[in-house]
Amino acid sequence: MQFLIEAIVLSLSGGLIGVLLGFLATWILDLTTDWNMVIVPANVLLSFGFAGAVGVFFGYYPARKAAALNPIEALRYE
Repeated sequence: MQFLIEAIVLSLSGGLIGVLLGFLATWILDLTTDWNMVIVPANVLLSFGFAGAVGVFFGYYPARKAAALNPIEALRYE
């Protein structure tokens, strides 16, 4: 459970940083070019949700695999 919570927190933190950088890049491009920039909330939620889903999968799968190992065998392996 600890690995899963850590993976979720890290992936959602990364997703939030990505969304903030996306807003910053959009704002900078809007100021420096003649392009009309529009941020669609559905796309922001989709990207944030995808970041969370990737974090859950790649946090759950290795944790589940490690939990199935015999601790003595896992520690003995170099």
